[in-house]
Amino acid sequence: QVQLVESGGGLVQAGGSLRLSCAASGRTFGSLNMGWFRQAPGKDREFVSGINWNGASRYYADSVKGRFAIFRDNVKNALYLQMNSLKPEDTGVYYCAAVLGQFTTTPRYDYWGQGTQVTVSL
Repeated sequence: QVQLVESGGGLVQAGGSLRLSCAASGRTFGSLNMGWFRQAPGKDREFVSGINWNGASRYYADSVKGRFAIFRDNVKNALYLQMNSLKPEDTGVYYCAAVLGQFTTTPRYDYWGQGTQVTVSL
């Protein structure tokens, strides 16, 4: 089992920055491929960013490339998402997720956090 707890969400003006954190416990964090997803009201959950187990490979949705950065600390069992130049369309609930198998950009992850709300105002 893996427990994931997100934090760092909030209300920010367009152009601002936030850093999301995800604290992991349970199964060895360093062996897990991880992802960030988000869900806006009335929309499907979508892939935002992902990172493989050792941090060597990182993936981004086209909509966030150049603005968001994902990184992890396997000693602290933590995953992060640095979000810069935020736009109103980045608004949504952001979820941290872990997958036991190969990395994927689909929501077929095995473990999910409870989510943290990000709201970007004009």
